[in-house]
Amino acid sequence: MDNFKDKIAVVTGGGTGMGRELVRQLAKENCHVAMCDVIEENMQETLSIAKKESPDVKITSHVCDVSNNKDVEEFKNQVLEDHDTESINLLFNNAGIGGGGSFVSGDISDWERTFAVCWYGVYYCSRAFMPALLKCDEGHVINTSSVNGFWAAIGGMPHTSYSAAKFAVKGFSEALIHDFRHNAPHLGVSVVMPGHIGTSIAINSGKVLGHVDPLEMSDEDAQRSKDLWISMGAPYDNYSLDQIRQLIKDRGEEFKNSAPTSASQAAEVILNGVKENQWRILIGEDAKVLDQKVRSTPEKAYDEDFLYPVRGEEG
Repeated sequence: MDNFKDKIAVVTGGGTGMGRELVRQLAKENCHVAMCDVIEENMQETLSIAKKESPDVKITSHVCDVSNNKDVEEFKNQVLEDHDTESINLLFNNAGIGGGGSFVSGDISDWERTFAVCWYGVYYCSRAFMPALLKCDEGHVINTSSVNGFWAAIGGMPHTSYSAAKFAVKGFSEALIHDFRHNAPHLGVSVVMPGHIGTSIAINSGKVLGHVDPLEMSDEDAQRSKDLWISMGAPYDNYSLDQIRQLIKDRGEEFKNSAPTSASQAAEVILNGVKENQWRILIGEDAKVLDQKVRSTPEKAYDEDFLYPVRGEEG
């Protein structure tokens, strides 16, 4: 698939970040797009931007919780009806949230919700849209994993739910290579593994998980965060709980604003990778360096000093 003209693409998590940029860039290449998101106001902003930029293609929006199979089936039916088609060409399983850090001490509902969005969202959408993909002349499934799909840590902190889900997405995508080769040779598959990308995932994840604004956190939750950071060596012993709340809020904004790769750049890399039929798409130099390091010294991947060369520090 060397171009997307007159193709039909489905993009999950189209409200912000890489999802929004995929919708915009696909539409600019004259591809018709159906997107979904669980936060409608974000998605409507994407829709407004994309329609203004690309008025000659069909772009539809659908509220859908990809972790809910019934929602996904309804989403699929609406897409096929709204686009008056029995087939689609591209499925971007992009939706994801962060959370569920510790399996031992973390909140169980956060853990299961994060895993459900990041893994079952990919599974349910792939199941739902597979018949429509099988009916197209050429198609491609693009599943967003993460560097946490090959390295199950984040800055030395527990990251169990997200990592477990992203490992599952990576394994599923790789397994589809042989499956498609034997049973659907007109379909391709790519697994996307981004490093640090400038998106609002940290902010949106809190909304999806039902968390209050960081500045409105309870004393108990703020103290729990403070204790965790101190246990990781952070010098926050003398910080008040209000200062901890502000730190949490600032970190969500900083994650987006300090990223070495923008969401727009990431989407461009993904779409070029699909055109080149790359089954494995790493995004960002940080992802490439980390991938190489994990592969070269896998037995040391979880040593305390493992990240020093990646960060450019001395260890």
